[in-house]
Amino acid sequence: MACARVPLDEQQVTEPGPLGKERTLPALHPERKEERCFVPYKPLPVDRSPAEVEEFLEHAKFITEDLEWLLALPHDKFWCQVVFDESLQRCLDSYLHHAPRGLDLAALPSSPTVAEVQRSVHRMVFLTFLRMATHKESKENFLTPAVFGEMIYENFLFDIPKILDLCVLFGKGNSQLLHKMIENIFTQQPSYYSDLDETVPTVLEVFDTILDRCGLQCEGAAAMEPMKLNAHKQPTAMTMSQQELVDLILYLCDSTTTIHAFLDIFPAACSSFHSHGFLGRLILFYETAVPDLEKALRKRNFDDKGLQEDVWKRLSHSCRKMVETAHLVLHHTCLQPILEGGENMQTFAEELLQHFTSFLPEKRFLTDYDEQFPIADDISILQQALPVIDETRTSYLLQGVESAWDSAGRRKPQSQIQLRGSSSFLANQGAVGGASAASSSACFIPEEVRQPGEGGESPRGAEAMLDVPRKGNNGAVCPVSGAELESLLSCIRDLLPDLGEGFLLACLQEYNYNSELVINNILEDRLAPNLDKMDRAMPRPVKEELPGVLGKRSNVFDDDEFDIFRKDQVDMSRIWKGRRKGESAREMLDDKQHIAEQKARYQAYETVVDEVVIEPGETAASYGLDDYDDEYDDTYDMNQVGANDLDGDSLLNRRPFTVPQILRKGNKAEEVEEGEDEDEEEERIPNNVNRDQFVQDPALLRERAEARRAAMQQRKGFRPERTSNVVGRAKGQGQTLETFLDRRKKEANKSRGANHNRRTMADRKRNKGMIPS
Repeated sequence: MACARVPLDEQQVTEPGPLGKERTLPALHPERKEERCFVPYKPLPVDRSPAEVEEFLEHAKFITEDLEWLLALPHDKFWCQVVFDESLQRCLDSYLHHAPRGLDLAALPSSPTVAEVQRSVHRMVFLTFLRMATHKESKENFLTPAVFGEMIYENFLFDIPKILDLCVLFGKGNSQLLHKMIENIFTQQPSYYSDLDETVPTVLEVFDTILDRCGLQCEGAAAMEPMKLNAHKQPTAMTMSQQELVDLILYLCDSTTTIHAFLDIFPAACSSFHSHGFLGRLILFYETAVPDLEKALRKRNFDDKGLQEDVWKRLSHSCRKMVETAHLVLHHTCLQPILEGGENMQTFAEELLQHFTSFLPEKRFLTDYDEQFPIADDISILQQALPVIDETRTSYLLQGVESAWDSAGRRKPQSQIQLRGSSSFLANQGAVGGASAASSSACFIPEEVRQPGEGGESPRGAEAMLDVPRKGNNGAVCPVSGAELESLLSCIRDLLPDLGEGFLLACLQEYNYNSELVINNILEDRLAPNLDKMDRAMPRPVKEELPGVLGKRSNVFDDDEFDIFRKDQVDMSRIWKGRRKGESAREMLDDKQHIAEQKARYQAYETVVDEVVIEPGETAASYGLDDYDDEYDDTYDMNQVGANDLDGDSLLNRRPFTVPQILRKGNKAEEVEEGEDEDEEEERIPNNVNRDQFVQDPALLRERAEARRAAMQQRKGFRPERTSNVVGRAKGQGQTLETFLDRRKKEANKSRGANHNRRTMADRKRNKGMIPS
């Protein structure tokens, strides 16, 4: 039996062994584990059939019964089963992995029976983890804190991913219990803090993955690595498939919900996230990815409008969770130490102001953050806690917030405006909590009933800019931007497509650009008299466009092949950066395209027409001929040449017709008196040799030169020198006289070659006694 007042890890128990003999074992021993197989959890399929529902109910029943049996075990048996039973860990891990989250609409129970079974499994899993995170159940049943921390850490009973899943699955309604669980785990085993520090970079990779899938990249210091060269080839939110876009938004929604649930339940983790620059990365991701995803959801045509609305709600939920996560990190790392009145309050206040200043360039995030958590409230708290804060700096921040609302084309909620107007009253009362009360009470007053002077004195300075009409992109004076005006028109035309845009613009202007009020009055036929008389199909007035500056400018490069202001199509193959790819010097020299282009031009000169026969009834002009010849020689027109000559062929008899030399075919050999040798040689050359060849065949030239040389030597009686034969016959067969003479001649004339009189000089040295013989 277990000893009282002794930790379980130090207890010894006596039990009968396999052979019936009693033995003493530690209370935590593998042999004390009960043999029981825990079934892993399988989620209910989306396209569920009756057989699949029955199988799910059976599996869930097994899991519920096994966990009820586990929770009923005594303290020592429970920990033996938890530590040494691997099937139990697989069962718990499978539930954390596959259990439906709160936003999984497709996983909602299809019947009350399924809902009840799912609820019982959910409860049993939570109670199991709750008991696993408790090291002291009573005064008799407890574990040493150090041993407990080592046991849950070394056996992977808890890790950071499991804790994140626990927060998102069981955080709603059980936040206090979960906070105590996680706080006890981190307190008894501080190594989880180092694991959390290693997990934060992995969490940040979620944002990088989403940006990479959308073909985007954070700008500024948060861009950890340069964009790849093939990044422009990646799909974007507009070009990726519809299923990929839906999966990407679901992934973002699940990640942001999990991170927010963890930081909300365990605020001590905010310091770890803050130390890794999580806040800056989150803001840059929000400013870069959210507008792109929203634009893709608006522009793309979904076959299922219900799916489009559901995905839009998930994206809005993700944006809200990211803003709340940023507020949690700021509140617990900067604002909470100031409210507690600890040391270094000035340092925390300076850090908070620096974060607010870094929000100013990010207009979209700043307006969404200020809408949920007014920055003016936090600055008011700082001014009450630290009166020494520079008022110029706080005024600059408040004006930057107002400017962000203006540049975003949005109007600040009326409750915040009234709150700002009555801020002096709240400051005199000194009740920070009264701000929320004033905000909530202001929400009950309809916007169209409120008077401009209600809620305090009239705003001044930057606050008064909210009520000043601004000029939108459409040229008309309106309090909304052009993009927001187009969104309002699109929203109304989706419901009422038969109405003209001009009529809708007049309605929006009449009802202060409130689309819901416009739709309601149109459907209930309660329009103002001036609108009721208008044509409901009236088109949108055409905006007069000013002439562009480019149409008036003059440049030397106008109308050239690269003038993009006057041409829609430009030959991009002729434009490259740096050295042209795929082209070498050899390819450029081998390109004879310019020769082929000139071929047709020169072929036109080959056709010569001497006479053109003009058919009867036609003139020379029809053949492109002209009677006037500018090149005609009229020198002998006055002299009647041949007029008194005899008819017939007498003129030809006196002077025979000869073909001009330039038009003769073949080349007649020229009679050049260079001696008899040249004459005989020219007679052997055929008459049809073309002497106008640019380059003759070298082999033919060598053959002719050799023939001329042989003929010349034969005429002069030249006897060619006999080739020497120094090799002779084989050894033992004797040598001829010619071979003997050739060898002696070679021996005597060695000095003429490359030996440089080597033998002669050697004999000379020997004769003078310089070389011993």
